[in-house]
Amino acid sequence: MRMLNRIAVPVTLALLSGFATLACAQSNPDLPEMGNPAGTLADLDDEYEIGRMVIQELRDQNALFEDPECGEYLESLGLRLSSQAPDSSRVFHYIWANDGEINAEALPGAFIIVNYGTMLASDNESELAGVLAHETAHIVQRHLVRGALQAEHASIETAAAMLGAILLGALGGGAPAIEGGILAAQGMGAQMQINFTRDEEYEADRVGMGFLSSAGFDPYGMPNFFEALTRQYGYGMELYVPKMLINHPVTRDRIAEARNRAAQMAHPKNLKDSISYGLVKERLRVLTAPDTFDLRAYYAKRMSVQDPPLAIRYGQALALYQRDHAAQAVELLKPLVQENQGVIMLYSLLGQAEMAAGQQSAALATFEHAENLFPRNVPLTVRYAETLIKASRPKQAYDLLLDLFNNAEPTPEQIKLTAMTASGAGNAGDASYYMGEYYISNGQLPLAVQQLQLALASPDITVIQRKRFEARLKEVRDVLAEDRRVHGASSQNSGG
Repeated sequence: MRMLNRIAVPVTLALLSGFATLACAQSNPDLPEMGNPAGTLADLDDEYEIGRMVIQELRDQNALFEDPECGEYLESLGLRLSSQAPDSSRVFHYIWANDGEINAEALPGAFIIVNYGTMLASDNESELAGVLAHETAHIVQRHLVRGALQAEHASIETAAAMLGAILLGALGGGAPAIEGGILAAQGMGAQMQINFTRDEEYEADRVGMGFLSSAGFDPYGMPNFFEALTRQYGYGMELYVPKMLINHPVTRDRIAEARNRAAQMAHPKNLKDSISYGLVKERLRVLTAPDTFDLRAYYAKRMSVQDPPLAIRYGQALALYQRDHAAQAVELLKPLVQENQGVIMLYSLLGQAEMAAGQQSAALATFEHAENLFPRNVPLTVRYAETLIKASRPKQAYDLLLDLFNNAEPTPEQIKLTAMTASGAGNAGDASYYMGEYYISNGQLPLAVQQLQLALASPDITVIQRKRFEARLKEVRDVLAEDRRVHGASSQNSGG
C-alpha cells in the first residue's frame, strides 16, 4: 500500500483548534507575476508542513466533513482548476469543512478548505468553482506564506501556531480564545494581520478567473456568487454577514471589475452542471441535516414537480436510507440505476440500501457488478469494503482495499478501515502495521512506534513483512530522534 510520502515531525500546537481567516502581514503591493517565486521566504516543503499541521488539528477536532463521495467530487473539481496553474505539478488538496456557513479558506501547502454551506448556497457549478478558483489563486500567488514566515524569519512551528491562533474563532473558539491565541503567538515573534490585503484579493480574483475560464467554467461564476451574497446580506450592514464577506470583503467596485474581466474571457456555450454537482449538493444537504428536520416532507415537496431532476430523486432516496427506510430507498434507486448506468454514486447507494434492508445477496451483487464497471473507484470500493465487513467477509474486504490503495493514496480514515479489515481477516501483523500508518498520517509518531512494535511481535509474520515493518519502524524512530535533536538545540539557544 502506498502511504504518505513523508513522515512529518510532530509538533505540539495547542493553539491549532480551528480555521477562519488566514494571515498575511506587511505584504508588498507590488506582487510578483503568477507563479514567480521571487520575494517568497519559504520553500514548498515548509508550506506543506504548516498546512499539514493545521489540517491534522482540524481532523482531531472533528471539524472536517469526510465523506468519500463528497470528497472525491471536491478533489476532482479542484483538480480541474489547479491544473490550469503554471506550476500544475504541485499537488493541491481540497477538503470539506463541517460548517454550514458560507466560507472557503486557503492554507499554506496547497490545502483549501471549503465549508459545505458554500456549495448549498451556490446556484450552479461555475459559482462553486469560482470560490475554489479564488482560493487556488491565493496559493499559486503564495499570498499566505509571504506573511506567515515574514516576521523575523519565523519558524514553521511559530507560523503554524500563529495561523491556528487566528483560525480559532470559526469553529466556536470565540473572541477570548482568539485574543489569547494571538498574544501567545506574538510572544513567539510572529506579527501578522487577519485579512488578505485589498491588492491580494483583487489579484486572486484576476488569476482565479483565468483558471475558471481555462477549465471550461463560466468566468461570470465568481462575480455572480459574490454579487448574490451581497444582494442577500448587503455590504456589511446586516446583523448577520457570512464569514466569506468578512474574510474576503466584496465591494461594488470589486464586483464591477470582475464582471469587466469576465466579459473579456471565453464563455463556454450550452454549459451544463455535471451530474455529480447536483448529486453531491443533495448528499451534503441530507447528511448535514439535523435530526429534527423532516427530510421526507422536504423531498416529497420537491418531487411534486413534473419530471423532477435526478439529483432530487437521489436526495429523496438517500434521505429514506438515512432515516431508516432502506426498503423504500431500494425501490426508488433500482430504476434510477437502470436509467443512469454510468453514475457511480447510484450503485453505491443502492448497494448500501439493499444491505440495510436485509437484502445481502442483492447488495453484494450490486457492488460486484459496479466494481467490474468502475474498478478502483475510491468511494465505490470503500462502500463495497464496508458492506463486505457487514457480510462477515473481512478477508475479501482487506484484499479489495489493498488493491485500491496500492494505486490511490488513502485518507487517514481509509487507512484505519484497512487496519480493521486486516484484523478481521486474522492478519495481526498487518493490522498493527496499518494502525501504525494511521497514526503516522495523523502525526502521532510515538503511537505509530507502539503499533509497529506490535506488528513485529505478531506471530507468523513472513520475512517480507518483517523487513517492511522494521524499515518503517526505523524511519519513524529516525524522525523522532531528529525532532528531539532540533528541539533540544532550539531550547538551549533560547536559554530554556
